[in-house]
Amino acid sequence: MSKMSIAEAAEYFGVSREAIHNRIRRGSLESVVEDGVKLVEVSKSAKATRSANRANTTKTNANDSRYYKLLEEQNAKLQVRVEVLEGETRSLRDQKEQMLIEERIKIEQIYKDKDEQLKNILSTLSTQFMLNAPSEKSEVEEETLDAEIEDEDDSAQGVMSLKKYLKKHKISEKKAKKIKSKFKKEAERDNRIITIGKKYYINLSKYDYKNLLN
Repeated sequence: MSKMSIAEAAEYFGVSREAIHNRIRRGSLESVVEDGVKLVEVSKSAKATRSANRANTTKTNANDSRYYKLLEEQNAKLQVRVEVLEGETRSLRDQKEQMLIEERIKIEQIYKDKDEQLKNILSTLSTQFMLNAPSEKSEVEEETLDAEIEDEDDSAQGVMSLKKYLKKHKISEKKAKKIKSKFKKEAERDNRIITIGKKYYINLSKYDYKNLLN
């Protein structure tokens, strides 16, 4: 049996001084006082216990080392997996954004086509309205003008329809046809001829129509 100071025993067993004092109080270690100094008596059994503790500590440290190594390997694998998942997430996000862009382009094209169709429809309706409007107006004007002419005194020799003039002067059907053909041919460039709808009018008080009526 050997004797050690409290500090030496603590270092020997690899524990704190307080732990040595606790062992002494519990009786697991024997102590003596020499020259006023408390010494710990270390027996062979205590040495064996120390060796066993060291062996356990070494074994524990080895196990801990393997455990930490395993954790590091698993952590590395998880990190790789995380990177793969992040890559897949980015890829899916990019695909989603591309799909949204393509859908937006399709929708914009649909609205553009619809707008174009609407413009064409409005243009067609506008054209038809413009074509029909004069015709309707002409019919009203014709009826009004004819009514006014019918009420006029024939001796005034004012504005009258070509049809009425031919009828009044008893022009033959053959000659009337020839005169109408002349009027039709010259109507667009002869400002003497008043054209309303499909009817021709003459103003005898203002113009001379001999070249057309002969």
